[in-house]
Amino acid sequence: MLVRSRVVVLRCVRYSDDALIADVLSEAVGRVAFMVRVSRSPRAAVRHSLFTPLALLEMEWEHRPAARLMRPRQARAALVPVSLPYDARKTAIVLFLAEVLHYAVRGEPDSRGIFEYVFRSVEWLDVCRQGFANFHLVFLLHLTRFLGFAPNVEDAREGAWFDLAAGCFTERKPPHSHCLSPSDAALLPLLMRMRFRSMHVFRFSGVERNRLLGRINEYFRLHLPEFPELKSLPVLHELFAD
Repeated sequence: MLVRSRVVVLRCVRYSDDALIADVLSEAVGRVAFMVRVSRSPRAAVRHSLFTPLALLEMEWEHRPAARLMRPRQARAALVPVSLPYDARKTAIVLFLAEVLHYAVRGEPDSRGIFEYVFRSVEWLDVCRQGFANFHLVFLLHLTRFLGFAPNVEDAREGAWFDLAAGCFTERKPPHSHCLSPSDAALLPLLMRMRFRSMHVFRFSGVERNRLLGRINEYFRLHLPEFPELKSLPVLHELFAD
């Protein structure tokens, strides 16, 4: 079956001197892994230099469901970024979110919805000039809706704790450490209501932002099997410490 589809690149790993393996999220068929040959010519139908984390591409390939690796026929940029590769903080966000998506998005039934959400979010981040310090927090929390474990904030009330394992508010401190104190729990409904265009009005210190990010990361690890310690998280903490 010949497939033409937009894709979001999640991860690239060098396979040999002349090839790399690229994991992507496609609009047409969900997760796909490609064997991409290292191209020497700028006129190549598939240039390996296009395959960078969260790159937005348009690709064509012969899709064989039984095959572990597909072979791309054509690939071109669906978005030529204007800022993502040149802004250190945006680059750190991209690397972090690509790592999250690589482990979080598997065979969800709403892969098209996830794809569209990721694609539009990357487009927004690329053109945003300022006020994106909370982008990764908002992105992750809205992603939980697609993955099926969005926090239940309907019962939020003053002085309540938030049980990260159960995904809901509780009057008393849970009998485990996977919880948000009432002060941090009170921020959760605000974070869930944030949108990219309005998130700049919510101001957190670097310490607050990094603490919230750490707890959101913990939330993902509690609800996704085999979700690992993320290698890119310390870099993001450092860049957004102020």
